[in-house]
Amino acid sequence: MKTLQIIFSGRGLVTGLVLCTLSFQSTTAQPKYVPTPENLKNRAWFQQARFGLFIHWGVYSVLGDGEWAMNNQQISIQNYEKLPSFFNPTEFNPAEWVQMAKEAGMKYITITSKHHDGFAMFDSKISDYTIVKKTPYGKDVLKMLADECQKQGIKLFFYHSQLDWHHPDYFPRGFTGGSYTGREEKGDWYKYLDYMDGQLTELLTRYGPVAGIWFDGMWDKKEADWRLAQTYALIHQLQPGALVGSNHHRPPYEGEDFQMFEKDLPGHNTTGFAPEQKVGALPGEICETINNSWGFNLKDDRHKSKKELIQYIVKAAGYNANFLLNVGPMPNGKIQPEHKAALQEVGAWLKLYGETIYGTQGGPLTPREWGVMTQKENKIYVHILNWADETLTFPHAGKKIKSVKLFKDQTALKFSENDFGVSILIPKAKQDEIDTVVELVW
Repeated sequence: MKTLQIIFSGRGLVTGLVLCTLSFQSTTAQPKYVPTPENLKNRAWFQQARFGLFIHWGVYSVLGDGEWAMNNQQISIQNYEKLPSFFNPTEFNPAEWVQMAKEAGMKYITITSKHHDGFAMFDSKISDYTIVKKTPYGKDVLKMLADECQKQGIKLFFYHSQLDWHHPDYFPRGFTGGSYTGREEKGDWYKYLDYMDGQLTELLTRYGPVAGIWFDGMWDKKEADWRLAQTYALIHQLQPGALVGSNHHRPPYEGEDFQMFEKDLPGHNTTGFAPEQKVGALPGEICETINNSWGFNLKDDRHKSKKELIQYIVKAAGYNANFLLNVGPMPNGKIQPEHKAALQEVGAWLKLYGETIYGTQGGPLTPREWGVMTQKENKIYVHILNWADETLTFPHAGKKIKSVKLFKDQTALKFSENDFGVSILIPKAKQDEIDTVVELVW
């Protein structure tokens, strides 16, 4: 590997590894972001991909108590640093993971490169706190996965936590990772940001084409100077096509390429995470768990049903957003059997109905209680998710309708148009418990 160097203007320590000499303005300048042609092309692809696999995996999986175990169990750094010696995922098979995602109908994978515990799941040269240096496994799982994604033709995003409960320079502390960690009450904030940019540089220069960076953790210190302009400019310069998104629960910042919504449909705030978040014009993505946990949780049996998962995908598409579905692999590197089975069921459904999801836009009518619409060219797909009657009436969707068919078997359906809207008759025998899809042709 080549040893290269980056020089940042402004405060902080120069990182030891990097690609080239660059100079960035501080975040106070907030230069106008102009996406590259590669970036715009990738945004268009992302907008139509509709379904991705999220993977939360780290040394926390050893405890079987989710990815927040260090904070929730109040484990000190001294004790938490014992965990890597127990992390030996000898049954990790990246080819199986990628094949599983593809068979589920997923078009991309987003995996944790570093979570809030600060442990790097890749071979970072600027840190010793990594899977290669601290575990008996000793291999770079991200490199293995990146190579397999390229081989099988699926795009790879890296989740990267801005929050760090382990690093001594993450100071002042946010509202998580408190005194229980045993860290000294001092640190150099800008030195920490240089460290973060250094690790991002490694990810963007050693792992082939990176589809994007998925940030999380800025909410821990909302008003801090996160130096976003510098970090985002670094990413866009190293990989001009890479997409940048952040789970900060706010409207998009300058330099971001897609907007994410955690465990919620766009414009909703049922979780209470995002009171300040408004839906912007960027491509959207909804992230959700397959059970109730992000990281592996031994006691979590709240697995979502086939109906819940499919209807979430459909609703996301109706809101013109992707659905990023998370699994938390076990510490041995295997995906839970019940999660694999659920993904197979979703994949089977998408083989039949994928045309109504992939490459579509949100429908001409906004989502309703009974369901959503998606559209592609001269077709509108009416996804009826919650409707017991045989007749469904909705406002005019735009142009005059030429034909109405049941998508599954192309059975012609009776319909009428008048001043009150469009009414469609769907016999009970033709209705589907999960999603009755009706195809309208203009």
